[in-house]
Amino acid sequence: MSLTDVKRRWARWRDKLRERPRLEFGYRIAVGVIGLVVLAAGILAIPYPGPGWAIVFVGLGILATEFDWARRLLGWVRERYDKAMAWFKEQGLWVQVLGAVFTAAVVLGSLWLLGALGFFGKLVGIEHELLKSPIGFGS
Repeated sequence: MSLTDVKRRWARWRDKLRERPRLEFGYRIAVGVIGLVVLAAGILAIPYPGPGWAIVFVGLGILATEFDWARRLLGWVRERYDKAMAWFKEQGLWVQVLGAVFTAAVVLGSLWLLGALGFFGKLVGIEHELLKSPIGFGS
């Protein structure tokens, strides 16, 4: 089955769903909830190594299937991301190192606040007061 066939079948299914307003409303709510959950997970994952921005784009893509505001936001975010990454790649080594240090600081700070550093410290036999979360998580 080709991609064109899949798109046609999806369009026909979606058209049939539009004929049933209650089902369509429920479908749009489900898409909204799933898209927002994926988007939130992506936003939380941005500072960590891995696919944080990709998850953000997937979440916005899910929302964009049903909501025009999400389609516009996806285009705007993608454009800004591409510009920021192009700028970052053009900078000297010191700016890139500074970016990596800042990212590492954000990751370590959030892991510390969430109690992960204290937890993993205990696993390897290091129990130090500075590893404990100041807000009481992970105690």
